[in-house]
Amino acid sequence: MQIQNRDLRVFSELSRWRFLTSKQVRQLCGFKGQRSCDRRLAKLIEANYITRKHYIYGIPRIYAVTPKAFRTFSLAFFTPHIRTEQIPHDIATINTAIYLICHEGIDSASITTERELKHKAGFSNPKHMPDFIYEKDGKTYCVEVELTEKAKATLEKNIKVNYMAYDVVRYFAPAKSKVAENVRRIGQKYGVEIVPIEGVMEYVRNI
Repeated sequence: MQIQNRDLRVFSELSRWRFLTSKQVRQLCGFKGQRSCDRRLAKLIEANYITRKHYIYGIPRIYAVTPKAFRTFSLAFFTPHIRTEQIPHDIATINTAIYLICHEGIDSASITTERELKHKAGFSNPKHMPDFIYEKDGKTYCVEVELTEKAKATLEKNIKVNYMAYDVVRYFAPAKSKVAENVRRIGQKYGVEIVPIEGVMEYVRNI
């Protein structure tokens, strides 16, 4: 098949985020409609460049690149195994990036994913990395998506590391939860911004 520039964008986004749902592919890769997006994804599956698999009941099927795409297009990353327990968090993280791109107008090219950060630092580096970072108005923003409660010592350590490394630290968490309460209490002295994840998910669901 003839590979289009948008296909290369699809491969790149799948590679750096590990996987995407079809709706996330449409939102990140510039498809005008979901139907045209799904048709193109089907052709890429047929050509053995991407895979589609259902992992969890109630969560859409997810797409990832194949070893063939990884080799053919010299992609940065290939994910041989997707951790099922991480899927809800990763979907929320990608939706948060989409929200920031579409609602707050950040440049998608300024986003660096956790995977890319770890690659730059060396995967053997034990230092905590945020879910992603982005650049806007000359500042570097750090984004953490927290859906489940962490040990308070771990949370404070992560917040402090982020505070020292980036200009602005933003946490996206369920509004009325122990998670948000802990981030608010610990992050207060570090100027952490907390954004309700429910509004993010609702916004992305409707675009």
